[in-house]
Amino acid sequence: MEEALQGARDIIAEMISDQADYRKWIRNYIIKRGLIQAKVRDESLDERQVYAQYYDYEEPVERIVPHRILALNRGEAEKILKVSITEDSIAVKNYLKRSEIKNQKSPAAAHVEMAIVDAYKRLIKPSIEREIRAMLKEKGENQAIHIFSENLRQLLLQPPMKGKIVLGVDPAFRTGCKLSVVDETGKVLDIDVIYPHEKSKGKVADPKLVEQARQKVLDKITKYQVEIVSIGNGTASRETESFIVNLLKETKQAVYYVITNEAGASVYSASELARKEFPDLQVEERSAVSIARRLQDPLAELVKIDPKSIGVGQYQHDVTQAKLNDSLQFVVETTVNQVGVNVNTASAALLKYVAGLSTTIANNIIKQREEVGKFTKREQLKKVSRLGSKTYEQAIGFLRIIDGDNPLDKTGIHPESYGVAVQVLEKLGFTKDDLGSPELKEAVVKANRQSLLQYLNVDEYTLSDILDAIVAPNRDPRDDIEAPLLRQDVLKIEDLKPGMELQGTVRNIVDFGAFVDCGVKEDGLVHLSKLKKAFVKHPMDVVSVGDIVKVWVDSVDLKRGRLSLTMVEPEVG
Repeated sequence: MEEALQGARDIIAEMISDQADYRKWIRNYIIKRGLIQAKVRDESLDERQVYAQYYDYEEPVERIVPHRILALNRGEAEKILKVSITEDSIAVKNYLKRSEIKNQKSPAAAHVEMAIVDAYKRLIKPSIEREIRAMLKEKGENQAIHIFSENLRQLLLQPPMKGKIVLGVDPAFRTGCKLSVVDETGKVLDIDVIYPHEKSKGKVADPKLVEQARQKVLDKITKYQVEIVSIGNGTASRETESFIVNLLKETKQAVYYVITNEAGASVYSASELARKEFPDLQVEERSAVSIARRLQDPLAELVKIDPKSIGVGQYQHDVTQAKLNDSLQFVVETTVNQVGVNVNTASAALLKYVAGLSTTIANNIIKQREEVGKFTKREQLKKVSRLGSKTYEQAIGFLRIIDGDNPLDKTGIHPESYGVAVQVLEKLGFTKDDLGSPELKEAVVKANRQSLLQYLNVDEYTLSDILDAIVAPNRDPRDDIEAPLLRQDVLKIEDLKPGMELQGTVRNIVDFGAFVDCGVKEDGLVHLSKLKKAFVKHPMDVVSVGDIVKVWVDSVDLKRGRLSLTMVEPEVG
């Protein structure tokens, strides 16, 4: 008899569990009223106490922010935390009872109630908890991917240091700092290594090697007329910075230095692409070249690296890699096309991101350039192997020929619109040779656009693009962004005091704030609440990667090497 009743209760439990309306109500109830909880599972696995704040933690499901979702998930994956969702189960069961039991006095009521309790505990709650956890994970992932993508876009759009001779330094202790001098075009002029630091912990640097290193750097600065030193921000970066600052004081030239984000440089240096580009250089020497070139043209250099290896974001290793990869590839492609590509100087790594071009076609462009010589007009690209008419039509507006036969080839105007561009110039009283001239700029400002639209019979957007292009034919959207912060002196975290004003570069943005490089060993954090006096929903609403910002020291934790900053000017008095 009992077995038959149990079988009946199991069937009722299954039927209740399968009710879509019940599941929808319960899911919404838990999202609105439930709590996500974390308890410590094995503290011994958390040596650095990274997850200490989550050892006994709870927060409403509805209010948890994306970066905390990913932090809890990672802590759980590392078996440090146990994460669960709790709710008022009595309220849920009462809802199910009201829905299922119409007659409390019925002999079957008690059995239906038992089936409800079983259905919720065994079937509904675990399933809905998995659904909500998956929903939260997707929310966290989407935000992490969005942040990484936007940070990457800003990093790729960092303004190039055009026309500068740069000394790249890849810092290291034991293996020495690798040096690379590159000219204005990125051509490698010199490769060397110096040993200005101790070779192992606790040992003092050899004075002879330090003096030799000092002399080598000074000689290269003088010989090649170096204008900027680009120091990678990896291991031994700050020690190398101190060394460079001290010797720059001895030069008669005005030489500045920049701490350059070297994320992904080691990945590039060991890649097949780097081996083809520099077959005679060691891995570390290629890194020094990359660090120098990143300052000259960040976009051209960074496209050689897998976007996932450029560490700007939060929890990027915890998200679905295929989704992250698709988003980052899209960012690189749109950024390259936004900036445009000089077809006579671009690498295959850069060309392959131009709309319509594949790796094969990019390599064929390079091959034709090497065999026939520089392209002098856009039409010549039609002769490139496998570059068909449709590909040409798609890509040509993003490919520039700077000193070609037709001045319009250096603009973003598509060849299909050349006729309209010539008509615009003639209407204004100019020719193609006047592109970018002050007189043409003045004429465009004074021009009656409505009259031009009627005369040309084109849409407003096409006319606007053409006018922008003829006024600034060599315009680079990166020119509108503040140039990297050049330094001549170094700070130590011990030098900092609360209230001290500093200038720094935003290196990374996460949900809870922005990390700013102020020239000390560790990047300082400007918390979301300290970005401005008014309420800030997200740091990206206030700052972007690469921004030069004025900050004030909020607090310094020397023991943990942590620096807290604020962008809200402290009140005096």
